[in-house]
Amino acid sequence: MDSDPAGPQPVPQADPAKADPAKADPAKADPAKPAGRVSTGRNLPVAIGVGAALGGLVFLTLLTVKATFLLYVGAALAIALSELAGALAKRDIRVPVIPVAAGGTAILTCLYWLGVQDALAALALTVIVIFAWRLPGGASGYVKDVMAGVFAVIYLPFLASFVVAMLVPADGPRRVLTFVILTVCSDIGGYFAGITLGRGGRHLMAPAISPKKTWEGFAGSVVACLIGGALCLPLLLHGHAWQGLLTGAAAVLAAILGDLVESMIKRDLDIKDMGTLLPGHGGILERLDSLLAVAPVVWLLLFVFVPVH
Repeated sequence: MDSDPAGPQPVPQADPAKADPAKADPAKADPAKPAGRVSTGRNLPVAIGVGAALGGLVFLTLLTVKATFLLYVGAALAIALSELAGALAKRDIRVPVIPVAAGGTAILTCLYWLGVQDALAALALTVIVIFAWRLPGGASGYVKDVMAGVFAVIYLPFLASFVVAMLVPADGPRRVLTFVILTVCSDIGGYFAGITLGRGGRHLMAPAISPKKTWEGFAGSVVACLIGGALCLPLLLHGHAWQGLLTGAAAVLAAILGDLVESMIKRDLDIKDMGTLLPGHGGILERLDSLLAVAPVVWLLLFVFVPVH
């Protein structure tokens, strides 16, 4: 009988990292693969505290001297412009910040104090100044820099001007509150539905754009916005519940679009966040993306459903 002097040989163990690379490096996991446990990706207590502080400033300015809300909007837009310019600079795109900031201030101020025609004139003059401002920089990169400036004007102050348009009437603070509440409903409803309904497996909405957007979150946003609209229109603006349902439905679609657009911009620029000013949220632009897209939609529907007398 032959014997093995080395004794029994150990059975080779499979390397879990080779069996599943995602275990060795979570960053290699397929974002489109449903996960059993959903990570929130943010410090929830801090995020809630920051959100409550921002919302408190909205209520404070709207319910005291409503013109002070313009200062709040202007400060937020100035920071957002700085974040956008910094992000684009990483791709060697230079936003003409001074004419964009000055023109944006003129657009919002003219709309509130003088009217729509003066605001449109301020917008046109801002674009012309951007054309002229970049001329001394030479031909190299002129088109992309000018287009970035025009984009910044449209994306930030122009879309924000619809918030100012809602603020102008006597019931303006209630119109703006309705707009803010609906947008917040979309964010909060989507967030909590995503981390609760998504525990059994997530169904990604647009993985190529935003790997965190799920159909479960979208369902939560829709429900929250419909409820918010059905309550806000009758209680704040003496409208009808069906008008609130339509406004809420339109608001949630605009809010999702705003989030996806900002996600696409960040993917194109290969950055995670536009900024780091707000703990638990990222930058100011991360908070403004859906608000900017929702503003013209809600303004139009409120203009139709609750005419200004």
